[in-house]
Amino acid sequence: MSACANPTDAPLPPLDQAERDLRTRLQAHVVMLGLTIGERNAWKPEGAERAAHYIETSFAGIGLDPRRLPYTAPRSAVGGPFGFVGALAERLPAEQTHVNLEADIAGGAKANEIVVVGAHYDSLHGTKGANDNATGVAAVLEIARTLKDSRPARTIRFVAFANEEQPFFKSEAMGSRVYARDARARGDNIVAMFSLETIGYYSNEPGSQRAPFPLGLFYPTAGNFVIFVGNFSSRALVNRSVAAFRRATPFPAERFYGPAFIPGVDWSDQWSFWREGYPGVMVTDTAPYRYPHYHLESDTPDKIDYDSFARVVAGLVDVVRAAAND
Repeated sequence: MSACANPTDAPLPPLDQAERDLRTRLQAHVVMLGLTIGERNAWKPEGAERAAHYIETSFAGIGLDPRRLPYTAPRSAVGGPFGFVGALAERLPAEQTHVNLEADIAGGAKANEIVVVGAHYDSLHGTKGANDNATGVAAVLEIARTLKDSRPARTIRFVAFANEEQPFFKSEAMGSRVYARDARARGDNIVAMFSLETIGYYSNEPGSQRAPFPLGLFYPTAGNFVIFVGNFSSRALVNRSVAAFRRATPFPAERFYGPAFIPGVDWSDQWSFWREGYPGVMVTDTAPYRYPHYHLESDTPDKIDYDSFARVVAGLVDVVRAAAND
């Protein structure tokens, strides 16, 4: 386990023009996914397809070449280790096709080494999923926009995953599980994976941040930071990522690496890559440990702190750039 406070508590400077422009684009993505499209999952396949189309056209609109990666999952694959089937899952078709999407920025001297930047685009049944996880998808799209003309040493692969939410979570039908398993079967040399998960809510109020015991003894009680989370095998990637983020922005950042049995450590798509032996880091605002609208109908775009969200994404651009070139 590792915890490390941000080196400064000084007031943050105003957003510069580039950050204000970024904020506007991020907000537009979140409103599109989390309001105009709204619920998007296996029970709302028309919403899932609209979201996939939006992501695909967004990649194409910035000059990348998006690829659809459809996969078919039987209802029997749903439930993961929890056996979560019940009436909700029984309403699914016996077999259903889902779509992951990817787009690359080609690498140079180390092109066979891949840095994956991913987020799930589905929302939990009954929710619009603005923070969880339209914010993650928006970040993926804007990091891709910023880096699209770069010439990284390593290939940067942007991926939007289907079916992270229950009852697909940690099942063989989870989109990132399918993707990571196929990547390993192809022999893809993924040297870093960043899972952008619920990254749009921040608060300076004392007591706005919680953590599972005993982590609350080591982390701030105000939810005004972003955190980089990994397992022990990913600790070097966690440390490098936090260092790159802090070089890029004064926005507060924390880190954690430790055992996956601590609740929340493996609650996103990085889990799928860990299963295949790839290093992965979740970047998050800590979701249920901070966000009062987590997995509720009230998770709507008006709850997002877009200034802080823009600062975080601007910092993540440099995290990804560093991972692709160090």
